Amino acid sequence: MKTINLILTGIAIFLAQFSWSSPLQKGTDVKVSTPDLTQQNDFYLSNRTPLQPAHFIKLPLGNIQPKGWILKMMELQKDGLCGHLGEISAWLEKDNNAWLSEGGDHGWEEVPYWLRGYSDMAFMLDDADMKKEAMVWIEAILKSQKESGWIGPEVRSGNGNLDFWSNMIVLFTLQNYYEYTEDARVLDFMKKYFQFELAVPDDQFLSSYWENSRGGDNLYSVYWLYNITGDQFLLELAEKIHRNTADWTQKSTLPNWHNVNIAECFREPATWFLQSADSTDLQATYNDYYLIRRTFGQVPGGMFGSDENARMGYIDPRQGTETCGFAEQMTSDGILMRLTGDPLWADNCEDVLFNSFPAAFTPDMKALRYITCPNGVTADDQNHAPGIANEGPFLTMNPFSSRCCQHNHGHAIPYYIQNLVMASNDNGLAAVMYNSCETTAKVGDGTEVKLTEETNYPFEEQVRFSLNMKSKVQFPLYLRVPGWCNNASVELNGKKLDVEVQGSAYLKIDREWKDGDQLTLNLPMELSSRTWQANQNSVSVNYGPLTFSLKIDEDYEKISSTASAINDSKWQKDADPEKWPAFTIDPQSGWNYGLLLDNDDLSSSLKVAKKAWPADNYPFSAENTPIEIQAKGKKIPQWGIDQYGLVDVLPLYPVRTNERKEDIILVPMGAARLRISAFPALTN
Repeated sequence: MKTINLILTGIAIFLAQFSWSSPLQKGTDVKVSTPDLTQQNDFYLSNRTPLQPAHFIKLPLGNIQPKGWILKMMELQKDGLCGHLGEISAWLEKDNNAWLSEGGDHGWEEVPYWLRGYSDMAFMLDDADMKKEAMVWIEAILKSQKESGWIGPEVRSGNGNLDFWSNMIVLFTLQNYYEYTEDARVLDFMKKYFQFELAVPDDQFLSSYWENSRGGDNLYSVYWLYNITGDQFLLELAEKIHRNTADWTQKSTLPNWHNVNIAECFREPATWFLQSADSTDLQATYNDYYLIRRTFGQVPGGMFGSDENARMGYIDPRQGTETCGFAEQMTSDGILMRLTGDPLWADNCEDVLFNSFPAAFTPDMKALRYITCPNGVTADDQNHAPGIANEGPFLTMNPFSSRCCQHNHGHAIPYYIQNLVMASNDNGLAAVMYNSCETTAKVGDGTEVKLTEETNYPFEEQVRFSLNMKSKVQFPLYLRVPGWCNNASVELNGKKLDVEVQGSAYLKIDREWKDGDQLTLNLPMELSSRTWQANQNSVSVNYGPLTFSLKIDEDYEKISSTASAINDSKWQKDADPEKWPAFTIDPQSGWNYGLLLDNDDLSSSLKVAKKAWPADNYPFSAENTPIEIQAKGKKIPQWGIDQYGLVDVLPLYPVRTNERKEDIILVPMGAARLRISAFPALTN
């Protein structure tokens, strides 16, 4: 079969065969349904033939305005490292910058990395100063095009060929900029550049490591332009990009084991499927996703334990992920959510955001660490290699101690926000991930609707929607039911609809909506546990989409951010490191606990305690978290710190200890900078 619909999860396909109409709301059709593929959206950029239809469609940048805790998180990012990196990083210094002046000697990769998050954030927040700064770089990029079509600095790889990698990141920035402004210069710029790419001989194209791995980013942008212009040469270029990109379709291995490459590049076959229409290409992306996780992903938090590069024998949950690996995985999930409609990708994006990404930063988002692990009880400035696969102080919370993560982390939150709500092919809307926001979009016959979403999800079970419009309009609204959820239900204008939905499905509500309609989605959260068989049958605890970690008293010590930096970090000459300190974090309470669980009745051994919502509206710190779990555990004396200064690998299963039973507290994994999230399962 040549349709993407076949690759949806088995549960979603099964449930899509059934529908229930509610007798409580006349004229309202309510059913469990897969997204419509038989129509094409009249208002937003859909795939042109011969490309396969995407299940959902991205709304233009600016149509979704964040609210609630995700707005707070983006404001922290704006006031923190990402928003001020232009004042700190020597790679973003304007004098003699490779993107601002002919022959400039720095910033080739770092400027595009930083700008794609910074510019999106500037436009979403409508911040005049940030937009002015973003436009300095965007204008320079648009003016950088040579007569040949090449853009930006002419960087060459060791083989002497032009390196196309940083231009791929630039294209992402320009696409969102165009959606926000409709600046026609972008289309001419990209068309001319793609004509240049098509003319480059194959043996000189995507010929070095990074660009060869990441050709899928280039492919994605080619399809974006094709959907606007319909230029047929772009399909020829797409085929050329695919055949010159690393082979991500192998069944039992990957082209390389670099964690950011994997998180970013595994979606290339699914992107190519849009043109090939060969379901084996689409399936290859799923295979890549599960292949890395079968061995290195036996850990909570949505990622895999590769440090910088995955190594056989290093699969314990003390291995971690680069911060930019979290960001790239979330971005890939959003793209794949649109392409496939599979709720799996939204589930994974939420898993990474809620449980992994926030813990990579200090709560004020002014410093980050290079590697964050599911089990990690120190964030010091020491070299822990070869325990982790990096030579240097990669666990320190440092505002500027790496060329990649410090510049590349900023796109995760803006991209996530842009994927909260999507357009559907049948001129409707789909709420695919849940957070407080306001979405303005055209639906049905072209009527503009404002969909307001209020929730503290994932810290509460309800998502409340209100709809406002000038006139009544008929359109379908899709609501994703997460894979972890059993028996989701919906209330429309205070009346419960006669439908309950299991996880990994969409509830489709098709009706004539009127101004002031209210919709409440109830997502009952339950305690659950996961056993990680490849890692000594260790156990993690979930409540809904949140994974929990041992509450460890964290002692922050301010240290010099320059003395603790790695060797490729460079500060601007006028930057004041005193204003941007680094921190080490040490444990001030015990951490080597095994967990006592009654797997037949988790509620008998785990008690959920809900607290007041934090006054600062930011729930991802150990002090502020609005949910804790009361549990029982025992210390495991033989489990300590190893010769590399890291938490030792998990003790051999089955684990026995004669220590006394103790009360312990679990907090959301994303709120714990020091954490034990994969617990030894005790047998006594």
